[in-house]
Amino acid sequence: MTSHDVVARVRRLAGTRKVGHAGTLDPMATGVLVVGVNKATRLLTYIVGHDKTYTATIRLGQSTVTDDAEGEVLSERIAAAVTEEDIEREVSKLRGDIEQVPSQVSAIKVDGKRSYARVREGQQVELKARPVTISRFDILEVRREHGGKIIDVDVIVSCSSGTYIRALARDVGEALNVGGHLTALRRTEVGPYKISQTKRLAELAEEFEMLPLDEAAAALFPNRTVSVDEAVELSFGRTIAASSSVMDVTKDEIVAAFAPNGTLVALLKDQGAKARTQLVFTAK
Repeated sequence: MTSHDVVARVRRLAGTRKVGHAGTLDPMATGVLVVGVNKATRLLTYIVGHDKTYTATIRLGQSTVTDDAEGEVLSERIAAAVTEEDIEREVSKLRGDIEQVPSQVSAIKVDGKRSYARVREGQQVELKARPVTISRFDILEVRREHGGKIIDVDVIVSCSSGTYIRALARDVGEALNVGGHLTALRRTEVGPYKISQTKRLAELAEEFEMLPLDEAAAALFPNRTVSVDEAVELSFGRTIAASSSVMDVTKDEIVAAFAPNGTLVALLKDQGAKARTQLVFTAK
């Protein structure tokens, strides 16, 4: 299923058009897709940029046009001579802050047109490298297939938003001079939200239950409990004392303000000595 398909299904289950998601999954990918319903859609913008964690399988010995198993095989090179030490060496070079060239078959626009659309038309697309951070890139298992000609490498990757796991597979394969592509991809974490918290669509169809808005915001931002009077001021979009005066936050950090009863009131950001509302969730 595409991310759009999931949103369409949730709209039917929730009985509302106001449904959105925070970060598209590749067609072959499974795992966590954060979906917001009604008021919670307003949080999605703040979720998109969070780090993500994936489990994946990299196949060494084959390159494809899409850098994953969905695309046509471009080349095959015997990987029998590649050792586990070789793989670890090249994987280690991709940890930390790197410059990554995205997969050609991506949604990045080139002169106003999606890169994948240009590739499908037979055009050669050159995308610019962009900075990403790979905070974790660990090898879980190495398996030799087809008499050792192909190597499958199970990995776990934690990375910044905008990272292409397909591109990591491609780059490891090219560094080893055998080519590489992704054969499996599963997203296990998006920011503070983990796969253990998720529900399958079939489960939602039986009982439509989602993470409450208050809990979702509490996991996503630093939390500040405000007084009843402050909650009233915030509900009208007025300022209150800066969050930095009562808690340890950075200048541009978004803070979730909760009423004494635990209800989400607003999202705040400090401006000088005052905290100003970015979004208000409670009724006036």
